[in-house]
Formats: sequence, structure tokens, C-alpha cells
Amino acid sequence: MNGAGLRFVAIADEAGVRACHGLMQQLRPQLTSADEWVARWRCQREEGYRLLARYDGEAPVALAGYRVQHNLVHGRFLYVDDLVTDARQRSGGHGAALLARLKQEGMELGCAKLVLDTGLGNALGQRFYFRQGMLSSAMRFNLPLTA
Repeated sequence: MNGAGLRFVAIADEAGVRACHGLMQQLRPQLTSADEWVARWRCQREEGYRLLARYDGEAPVALAGYRVQHNLVHGRFLYVDDLVTDARQRSGGHGAALLARLKQEGMELGCAKLVLDTGLGNALGQRFYFRQGMLSSAMRFNLPLTA
């Protein structure tokens, strides 16, 4: 990290999404091709999904996918679908800076909370979220709807 080239970039086009494929694949290994990643981004974008990347020079080093949602539990909130820092860049402050920028974005969008889910086995992620002042407030359950 050189510091001088650090910046946030709102990713809003296919080229930008493709440039972030390798980074997102670290979090979502099931996205085996850039074409699949772009196709999913297109669908989610129609539902308000946005991408924000932290770049160091020409390379994305941290990435967040998020959207504004409303429900009876939280009211209007910023939901973080995806949050990843390049494995080679972890502990460099990129995740904390990205999360701080997301908090600011949420406030600017009139959100009452920032909400995200993490796996029960993601102890390192959970420690990171606690250090960022986040509290665990729920347990999510799911049921596959297949025949």
C-alpha cells in the first residue's frame, strides 16, 4: 500500500465489474468466471445492488456490494451483501476504510443502520466486525427450496 494511490471507486459498468472478478472470487469462489460474475451483477443491479471498491493505484484491494433495503425490523438500512479485502492486502486498513465509507454512504442515503451477515464459522470476520463497533443481533436461518 503506497497511500498516495488509495481511492474509492463506485463500480457502475461492466469493465469495472470484470476488473473486480478476482477479488470477489476470493469471497465467492463459486463465481468461477468473469462472465458469470457480470451476469449476476446485472441482475442484482436491477434490485439496487451497488459496488464500491477501494483501489491502490490501478488494483482493487477491497470491494463491497451493498443495497438499501426496508423492513419492519430495521426500517431503512444499508445491507452489505459482500465485503472482501484481497488476501495479500489484509490487515492494511482497507476493510476498515471501506466499512467506514459504507457507514457514511448509509447516512447520506438516510439509512438508520448498516447490516451484514457473516457465516458462523467466519471467526476472523466476526472479530473484524466487532473491532469496527458492530454488534451481533440475530442468527439467520435458511431452507433450500428445491424439489
